[in-house]
Amino acid sequence: MTDGSPYPRLCHKDAIMHAVTIDQLSDTDLQAMLEDLLDQHDALKKRGLALDLTRGKPSTEQVALSDSLDGILEGNYLAADGTDTRNYGGLEGLPEARALFGSVLGLAPEETLVGGNSSLTMMYQVMEFALTEGLRGPESAWGMEDTVRFLCPVPGYDRHFAICEHLGIEMVTVPMLDTGPDMDAAEALVKQDASIKGIWCVPRFSNPTGCVYSDETVKRIAALPGLASEHFLVLWDNAYAVHAVYEDAPELASISEQCHAHGTLDNVFQFGSTSKVTLAGAGVAFMGSSATNLAALTKHLGYQMIGPDKINQLRHVRFLRDRDTLIDHMARHAGYIRPRFETVLKTLDDELAGTDMGSWTQPRGGYFISFDTRPGLANEVVRLAAAIGVKLTPAGATFPYGIDPQDRNIRLSPTFPSEQAVSDAMAAFVVCVRLATVRQQLQQRQ
Repeated sequence: MTDGSPYPRLCHKDAIMHAVTIDQLSDTDLQAMLEDLLDQHDALKKRGLALDLTRGKPSTEQVALSDSLDGILEGNYLAADGTDTRNYGGLEGLPEARALFGSVLGLAPEETLVGGNSSLTMMYQVMEFALTEGLRGPESAWGMEDTVRFLCPVPGYDRHFAICEHLGIEMVTVPMLDTGPDMDAAEALVKQDASIKGIWCVPRFSNPTGCVYSDETVKRIAALPGLASEHFLVLWDNAYAVHAVYEDAPELASISEQCHAHGTLDNVFQFGSTSKVTLAGAGVAFMGSSATNLAALTKHLGYQMIGPDKINQLRHVRFLRDRDTLIDHMARHAGYIRPRFETVLKTLDDELAGTDMGSWTQPRGGYFISFDTRPGLANEVVRLAAAIGVKLTPAGATFPYGIDPQDRNIRLSPTFPSEQAVSDAMAAFVVCVRLATVRQQLQQRQ
């Protein structure tokens, strides 16, 4: 039952060792495999593993690429226009920061606002503002209506869902396809339900599938507000805009260009940050939208703060300088992420391909690989992994309210651990997937 690897392959007993699917195995073979996998799981438990694939954090090597941010100003705190960044003011962000980070989103400086270190904070502020005060005054506030709903492509980003849940916004799921959200489903939903006020989007290297929205999908999302109720918003969280891992990674069409064509500029907010570019704990966040939206939001923010951390903005501008420098910097990041991605994908391909025990994405950038078990097994795989010291993102985290209706999606986050730790974690993960699947198969045959 083995081919020389420490983990048994699903094979015929003949010398050719052709891989077969789990459905093709006899009860006898399944029982033998179950006993072997239980032994392997017990052996892994005795090793005292402490491995973590839970969150998409940059590795120590990655954050070290930006260590020169510390002290880069050398006592010169003046921005290009003479602003003393040590003092109050500048709610919209430094002009040079707006120019640099606007270029990441494909926006002009005047369409860009630069803030503190968290784009998630900006997203929350926009959502809360639209809900309680309204972008166009009190009459436009979503909260004036009895029910407010939001479209959530799934699997998706758990913190988007948390914002909605915290604000009392109901979530309506839309399946994620290889091309992005299922736009036939999204368009049908907004046409029939006026309470739907927006959609979450992670358009390039989406969390967790890693897909890049197709040009057609971007076009249809830009047109979506024209089909929806008034004051509909697209929350375009372009967190991985510059996070290609491979040189052949697909580009993303400009949502702004499509919005110009459809007259929907006022319906889209774009977001980004340097959290996975420089220092995750001390980055710079930015957003883009129409001049009308930014004016309304800036007035709103004026009640919360007098100005952002302009010193951090200035040191980021001096460190990253321009878009070309930024892209070169991200190529160095990719040098650390790529081998970790390849370890995950090679392990899955070597050990599970052809078995029908799961399926997985093969993203060309971003921070995650999405794995689907057979229906009903994600929670069990996570439980089995935890029992041997391998932490995984909770099953269901990629769905609203933490509930995956099919209980099958698991987000793998391999960027932070060492390459060896990723290899060890994936070897253990394979054992857990096999154990859960074989046991389910035997139970279903009884």
